[in-house]
Amino acid sequence: MGSFALTATGAALAAVDAVVPGLVEEQVASRLMAGDATLWGRDAEAEASIRLGWIDLFEGSRALLPEIAGLRADLRAEGVDRVVLCGMGGSSLAPEVITKEAGVELVVLDATDPEQVRAALEGDLHPTMIVVSSKSGSTVETDSQRRLFEQAFTDAGIDAASRIVIVTDPGSPLEDASRKAGYRRVFTANPEVGGRYSALTAFGLVPSGLAGADIEALLDDAEDSAEFLGDDAEDNVGLQLGAVLGGTAPLRDKIVFADAGSGLPGFADWAEQLIAESTGKLGTGLLPVVASLDAPEIHTRAPDVLPVLLAPLDGDAADDGVSGPGTPEATRVTVSGSLGSQLFVWEYAVAVAGRLLGINPFDQPDVEAAKKAARGLLDDRPESAPPAFVDGVVEVRGDPDLLGSATTVGDALEALLGRLPDRGYLSVQAYLDRHGQPDLEQVRAPLAAATGRPVTFGWGPRFLHSTGQFHKGGSPVGVFLQLTGASGEDVAIPGQPFGFGELIAAQAAGDAQVLAEHGRPVLRLHLTDRAAGVAQVRAAVDALPRTGENG
Repeated sequence: MGSFALTATGAALAAVDAVVPGLVEEQVASRLMAGDATLWGRDAEAEASIRLGWIDLFEGSRALLPEIAGLRADLRAEGVDRVVLCGMGGSSLAPEVITKEAGVELVVLDATDPEQVRAALEGDLHPTMIVVSSKSGSTVETDSQRRLFEQAFTDAGIDAASRIVIVTDPGSPLEDASRKAGYRRVFTANPEVGGRYSALTAFGLVPSGLAGADIEALLDDAEDSAEFLGDDAEDNVGLQLGAVLGGTAPLRDKIVFADAGSGLPGFADWAEQLIAESTGKLGTGLLPVVASLDAPEIHTRAPDVLPVLLAPLDGDAADDGVSGPGTPEATRVTVSGSLGSQLFVWEYAVAVAGRLLGINPFDQPDVEAAKKAARGLLDDRPESAPPAFVDGVVEVRGDPDLLGSATTVGDALEALLGRLPDRGYLSVQAYLDRHGQPDLEQVRAPLAAATGRPVTFGWGPRFLHSTGQFHKGGSPVGVFLQLTGASGEDVAIPGQPFGFGELIAAQAAGDAQVLAEHGRPVLRLHLTDRAAGVAQVRAAVDALPRTGENG
């Protein structure tokens, strides 16, 4: 089956045996690869009919290769070899994994934190170019980053237009404005491919190719996998993967990823958006959890958790320490494959899972709510509400019914975790610098051990373009820990009345507001000193009592 393989055990294998024969009988594989928009029901048909361009994109994507290669050669001849990608969601996650796998450098700026933004501007800008990627052309983060770099290039005596490459949908406001501005190159992508399905379009290929990744080999590999996905056969691994994602009974809706030596760093982060944004709606869906081999969720026997191990192609996966002589067979899925195949098969499988779940995998009805709330806060500029209390360098905010008599960060955490339902999850949302405070991610596993439940960790605002859809539209069983931090001098956004610090504050507050409106418990911890605050939060998490075995 090309360069993709799947094994399943326990409830995952039972789903394959129970569900795949029906998918074969219904000819789902051949219908999907033929672009049949009726597969997801009448309500989804209009949207699906204009969102299936990813199925047969190969000819159009190959046509880009000479142009990308020529542009890269021209830029290198001019001494420009540092590529900064300004993009969010699908516009940044796919190029990040493609370039990591290729071992080439790409600076991904999918942030509005002033410290992270400032770091991307540091040093000599003369070897730097930016790729601005936005399907709609109106993404506030990406527009702000473009404005900042354009001004910075000009201030450095560099012809800004010669250093800006645009990737957008045809007819978007960004395309028109960019052509008028005379930017170096404007690439337009197939508008019938949604952002989370755009890895093999211009959105994934242009920044990756300019950074030096072998995007032709990536396309070759993906196209090879596409050849067998149209087969209405029980050994079709795309149908099998779709069945284990959407067909377990009862549904195992927490999909926990752990890398077992796949050689694809960052792949789970890309899959996270694909799965959460495609399925998290109508009160159902699949919640992806990016974890590690030693994570509590991987060793759980919880009936709503599906562990997925990303293994190397040679089959020599790292030992997860779960199975052994006398150990009952655990439910799990192991997948392996080269990157192009993985990208395409997972896109296909999530579309199949959408059919099984009874949802439209191509819309994202709840993503816009947080954006609107953030824009409203930027327009109105309300005074920040005072914290409920301050503990050390941490300001604590939350509904009085949630906080109760809490007076410490530890008390507040215990109050939030006390709201977790039996099949719930905790979402940690860090609106901070993911390069400057990477150790903050280490709170995830201790929180999973403390709760006995799956815990996700997302950097804001990038998760708003990913798991943010599931948080509002998926199963209403989440509780939310939001972490924000004070920064030094703000970074101004040219032509805007607000800076990046105000923008990220509004994004955090706006999302908290929308979550609260949906009845989701939210605890907000604001670190008035970032380094000391991270240490204080980690200490409070480590002090939480453990529940024992996850699940």
